[in-house]
Amino acid sequence: MKKYKIKILTITCICITLIASVPAYSQQNQIINIDASKHGRTFEGIGALSAGASSRLLIDYPQMYRGQILDYLFKPNHGAAFQHLKVEIGGNVNSTDGTEPSHAHTREELLNPKQEHYVRGYEWWLMREAKKRNPDIYLDCLQWGAPAWIGKQETGEKTFYSQDNADYIVAFVKGAKRYHRLNLDYCGVWNERMYDPEWIKLLRYTLDKNFLPDVKIVAADMHWDIWKIADDMAKDPNLKDAVHTVGVHYPYKSTDCKSSETAKKLGNPLWSSEDGPWRGDWNGAKTLAKIYNKNYINGKMTKTIIWSLVSSYYENLPLPNSGVMIANTPWSGHYLVQPAVWATAHTTQFAYPGWIYLDSACNFLHNGGTLVTLKNPNSAEYSIIIETVDAKQPQTLTFNLSPDLSKQKIHVWRTNKNSHFIKINQINPTNDSFDITLDPESFYSLTTTTGQAKGDTLGPPPSDFTFPYAEKFENYIPGLQPKFFSDQAGTFEIAIRPDKKDYCLRQIVTEVGIEWATNPYPETFIGDNYWTDYEVSADTCIENAGFVSVFGRVGKKKSWSAKQPNAYWLRLHHDGSWLLNADSATLASGKVKASANQWHNLKLCFEGIAISAFIDDQHLATVYDVKYDSGMAGLGSGWNNAMFDNFHVKPITSSVPQPSDPKYKNLAIGKIITASSCLNPDYDPQKANDDLSSTRFSAAEGTGNDQWLQIDLGPKTTFDTVIVRAYKGFQTKYKIQHFDGSKWIDTIKEKDMAASPELDSFDPVTTEKIRIYFTSAPSDTPSVWEFEIYNTGQSKKPAPLKQN
Repeated sequence: MKKYKIKILTITCICITLIASVPAYSQQNQIINIDASKHGRTFEGIGALSAGASSRLLIDYPQMYRGQILDYLFKPNHGAAFQHLKVEIGGNVNSTDGTEPSHAHTREELLNPKQEHYVRGYEWWLMREAKKRNPDIYLDCLQWGAPAWIGKQETGEKTFYSQDNADYIVAFVKGAKRYHRLNLDYCGVWNERMYDPEWIKLLRYTLDKNFLPDVKIVAADMHWDIWKIADDMAKDPNLKDAVHTVGVHYPYKSTDCKSSETAKKLGNPLWSSEDGPWRGDWNGAKTLAKIYNKNYINGKMTKTIIWSLVSSYYENLPLPNSGVMIANTPWSGHYLVQPAVWATAHTTQFAYPGWIYLDSACNFLHNGGTLVTLKNPNSAEYSIIIETVDAKQPQTLTFNLSPDLSKQKIHVWRTNKNSHFIKINQINPTNDSFDITLDPESFYSLTTTTGQAKGDTLGPPPSDFTFPYAEKFENYIPGLQPKFFSDQAGTFEIAIRPDKKDYCLRQIVTEVGIEWATNPYPETFIGDNYWTDYEVSADTCIENAGFVSVFGRVGKKKSWSAKQPNAYWLRLHHDGSWLLNADSATLASGKVKASANQWHNLKLCFEGIAISAFIDDQHLATVYDVKYDSGMAGLGSGWNNAMFDNFHVKPITSSVPQPSDPKYKNLAIGKIITASSCLNPDYDPQKANDDLSSTRFSAAEGTGNDQWLQIDLGPKTTFDTVIVRAYKGFQTKYKIQHFDGSKWIDTIKEKDMAASPELDSFDPVTTEKIRIYFTSAPSDTPSVWEFEIYNTGQSKKPAPLKQN
């Protein structure tokens, strides 16, 4: 090995200060010898994944702001500059945050494709927009599930690993080219499900038979036993030939970004084909910076694809901040460029697919952090990407350059918690050497290239969803989704009404498909999580047999496998029977004169804890329930065709009887309420039990921990339910406690306040005092609209007192 002369270079006055201030514990620089003759693997890019309905709301943004968001995602030298886009092949089944529609709802549509089949959803549009901004971007596709007809002709039942499904994937690829002039570079097998080696070979054969030899297969997209596919490829030469790239999911979680020795010896490219921390904030950005480097250092993975591209779905759905950007309020045009954009830019704006890793300078840093070095194979240009996330103090690196590397000035870009993607310096190497001192918890890119830039557009401020809201489903193209509706199962698309009275919304899936996750009944939701008192109505028509539903106060969906939404719903069956439910619990039921193939108006009204149901303006029932007090609206059906029209969410126009049952009386109203602190008289404790949704209590600023809000009930009172309606965006840990005469007892042990309202039910307690005790509030000071207490009688057995 050649020995290179080490020389400390004075760069600028700023750098002199940094080096001079290095404390005594950093007495020796770490030396990095960059040898351009020692080539590693070929870098294949950084990508992102649009799947699981994670991009659903993006297409509904006003064109100007939508364009700005897309520029941040795909435009080179502007923002994240993703170099690879992977999309879901829709299958009419829930794939995390919703359902993506299929290009072939039936076998007939597969055999006789039409252009209108290939404009469903938004993935075609997204690929076109990405390609428009970066013609060199790689395009990729993968299935989560499939329509129910897949495999039935061969096996008699729906079967994913079938010739049908190979043809289904081929149709997606061919449709992209025929109708959108998009050439897909890769396709996958089945997301995070056990693969079938023989079917992978069948897929390769089917692609080749359809003149698609350039479409490469990535397998097996597993998130457990992730390198098993490499073992099978090593044993089966035909499987190895069929699979171009070994793709695994979340190696940083399961193997600390390490790949198996077998995988590394295969000779096939290795990718992290789905990765990421599911957050785009500063903590997410730090994780991404580590992943991008460590996937190569530890695993020799040459491409990392993260989920998701953008958080463009309702925030009450699972994993609400998975993307590098947030763009989930298209009605306002607001979007948020998060630090994860710039963590990504530190690689994508400085290294390009086809560049070569220089393994001599892909290392861990002695004092915390990692670096990778990449070189343009056609020139002497190079870039060094460094992260010091785990470093505790500054550290100085000395770089020695081999003679065949550029001696041009080196541009230095930095991101830290307070400043993102800033060009801070330039270095002129002396005698093939230079020094740089790095701050902890930062990202750096050192490059001899130019052209990098930071986008500076800003969207408008956020605003709440429009209220009142009406949708008549006109002015759409049949087959498309209406604005802002988010399908959670089944597929709802614009259709022409059979009576020719313009258009309607139609649910078209009559059998649950091959699932990736458990699907609820077909449902589509819209609106604002903070809608409280309103009425939701729609004209509905059950086709032949089945049922239709309207939903209100739709709350947080805790899992993509949840069978029932956290909501109230009114359901009408084709025989006229109806149900009024709070999720799976029936609150009322009955029967009306109604039948299939007729239009009937369904309506729900919410006023406080009173919920009223109507069919064709006939009052069915009013019930009183404290479970949900706010949330979105929606439409649904069974696994049957159904039509919907004239959807409205608006202030209540129907008379809603008020509750007389004492079990629905809020016992906190009118009682003495005190707090540990108060922001000012406008936010005093009395605002938290005044029965007004427009006033709230706030503790003194900066007092997030160990704060409390206490109600003195007077005479001993029995209760079994409390509701805390916290201020929007406030997050904390809290306890509900009652006083036993000498000490406070935990009624509800410490838990996260993950939603508003938080409802806690428990076995009855009898006491004179109750309080909510805020144990931790990292995001803000405690602030509460209402603190409510009820004795519903739903819990029967007394609970033993437990000491705090």
